[in-house]
Amino acid sequence: MPDPEVRNSFHDFVKPIDALLDGIAAICRLITGVSLVFLTVIFGWLVFGRYVLNATPTWVEQAALLLVMVIAFLGAAVGVHEHSHLSVTALRSAVPTWIRTIFVIATDLLLAMFGGLMLFYGTKLTLFKWGSMIPLIQLPEGLRALPLTISGALILLFSLGHLMRLALGRDQRSDTIR
Repeated sequence: MPDPEVRNSFHDFVKPIDALLDGIAAICRLITGVSLVFLTVIFGWLVFGRYVLNATPTWVEQAALLLVMVIAFLGAAVGVHEHSHLSVTALRSAVPTWIRTIFVIATDLLLAMFGGLMLFYGTKLTLFKWGSMIPLIQLPEGLRALPLTISGALILLFSLGHLMRLALGRDQRSDTIR
């Protein structure tokens, strides 16, 4: 049986990490929310410009594509943190506890590897595309791949956080080991 003092020191170590990961997820939620609002506003401007002013703002489509990348990839990372993305809880809940434990660990490991690959190849893509410009808005083309890279890093980080909590017996997912 582990020493309670050692166990408490691990819990004290994990609390600031949990708070940091929660803070990062909150910032991502804020960024995706603001991006969604901005996306709605610029499409409103597109419709107004096209049908009222009879002058279509051509930059809206390119800006919208960039915003959709931000919303999709940061939203996916937050979904991994909050256990609401890529979830297989129905299957995990239907199997015995020992199999469920294997599924939970395998899911977190696979997501960590997937996030690492997104980070690695997203970085290569971002750097490769950085030299060219997005037409009509004159921003580096690498900005389109940057959300992929950031999301990969966050998915890796959040998955490792889940594994750490699982290893320390602090996992609070409702479908995990019970």
